[in-house]
Amino acid sequence: MSSEDSVKIPRGWSAKNIASQSGKTFLITGGTSGIGKEAARELVRAGGEVIITSRDDRKGKATVAEIGGNISYRLLELTSLKSIGECAAGISSEIDVLILNAGVMATPFKKTDDGFELQLGTNHLGHFAFAGLLHKKVRTRIVSVSSLAHRMGNFGDGSVETIRNYALGVGEYKKWGAYGRSKLANLLFIHELERRARKLGLPFTAHAVHPGYSNTNLQSVASVMRGAKVETIVTELMNRILAQSAAAGALPTLAAATYPHLSGASFIGPDRLFESRGTPRLTRANSFAYDQEVAANLWKVSEELTHVNWG
Repeated sequence: MSSEDSVKIPRGWSAKNIASQSGKTFLITGGTSGIGKEAARELVRAGGEVIITSRDDRKGKATVAEIGGNISYRLLELTSLKSIGECAAGISSEIDVLILNAGVMATPFKKTDDGFELQLGTNHLGHFAFAGLLHKKVRTRIVSVSSLAHRMGNFGDGSVETIRNYALGVGEYKKWGAYGRSKLANLLFIHELERRARKLGLPFTAHAVHPGYSNTNLQSVASVMRGAKVETIVTELMNRILAQSAAAGALPTLAAATYPHLSGASFIGPDRLFESRGTPRLTRANSFAYDQEVAANLWKVSEELTHVNWG
């Protein structure tokens, strides 16, 4: 099903409209800042049990202490299949909603521990592996945080060979094209996951969101990696002036995680200024995000490279 087949989210929907989440468990990757942190805060406030992941033990502890309530953290490095396996093995209880939120943006060329191009490796392959290892524990929804930047992405001819080359960092590298590709991969993954879930009779539905233009530290990751201090300062200043808050940016994620009766493969983003800000509404991705052949090829390559078979 598409977003157009789903129920409508009321105009002006906010975190105040979230029904009680008592008795439900949410796992959020990248929950120590930005969208993930604000989503965790609201889900705890609504009575849910929240598990966040962090690359850094100190940040994980600090976030848990700041939010308080029924929240815990696990160490997870999405650039390492070893770390992904260890974290997934440590999740013993069932999860109602798995939110794939962590990510990097427009980074210099680099590879993960397992030889994947960093952006596709983190934003897609790491999450593909993590969700694949946990999917039998997920009861209701898997949510992936994509981006408007998916419109900048492509997989060339969409063949297995071409997708594999992009994943392994073969060929010319352009940081924004690679970021767009990783966010397109999030959408292709969700659509293919929804098709497979229905075919296999799995209990959860799959959903994608984008936060519009939100003030998080994601935009400054690349400049920090390059040691570009002036660029980092300018980026942070522009965020404060032009972007909506991280709390506002988290609303599509919160709607996808909690709003009742959403159809599988729904895509949610902000409703104003060309979807750059506002409150959640159902939207549509670019047409190539719905290409079933490319999605199937991406899935095949993802299983091959991560050695995670969803069964």
